[in-house]
Amino acid sequence: MIADLDNLIDLQLTDTRLRQLRKSLESAEARRAEIEQEFEQHASSIRDIQRRRDDLKTQRAEIENEMAKSKTYLERADRNLKHAQNQKEYEAAMRDTDTLQKQISGFETQIVELMSEIETVEAELSERADEIASLDGNRAAALAEFDTGLASEKAEFDQTTAKRAEMFAKLPERLAAVYDRLAQRSRDGIAVAEVVNGSCTACFISLRPQVQMEVRRGDQIITCENCTRILYLRPAQSEATAS
Repeated sequence: MIADLDNLIDLQLTDTRLRQLRKSLESAEARRAEIEQEFEQHASSIRDIQRRRDDLKTQRAEIENEMAKSKTYLERADRNLKHAQNQKEYEAAMRDTDTLQKQISGFETQIVELMSEIETVEAELSERADEIASLDGNRAAALAEFDTGLASEKAEFDQTTAKRAEMFAKLPERLAAVYDRLAQRSRDGIAVAEVVNGSCTACFISLRPQVQMEVRRGDQIITCENCTRILYLRPAQSEATAS
């Protein structure tokens, strides 16, 4: 295979890798936000449960406070009942006593129901105790791993960009211009396409046997008759096709 074709293949592989790295780096902020959002969803669901537990406990405390007041009033109604001076006072005390006893009974029912709900919520929090305890640590570890990978990609991008400049400079001026033109006009940046199973992998057109033979020889620059990209065969494929 001629040296210029070798250089073109290496340049294409390098440019393809650069495109991958650039795409990854450009999406880094969104991908990091996704990681944070995923952990925030977990944290939010836990906070919702904790908030529910706290609300239930607040409701229970308020009802217990109201029940304590009603018991105080009931004690007063009982005293009034015992010391009633006439039928009217007696009946009024009886009505108060009955009303307060019903209130207290209702409060007791509500407290029992709230205690049951609180137990259910606390059981769920207990089941997720490990998740709660490790949430912040896991989030920090995930973000640290992401940032390490991102730093590695940035370093590779810089190194590969410098390498690409050196490789491009080695190409003859005319060939470099052709490569640039082909790469810039294609959406995928492919200027040099591999031939697989007798077809161009860029446009998927089947190549004529004569073109396949010329590509297999690798002693000149051959372009696809359909998409005009520069064609090549990997050495192993070239040998297999020849045999």
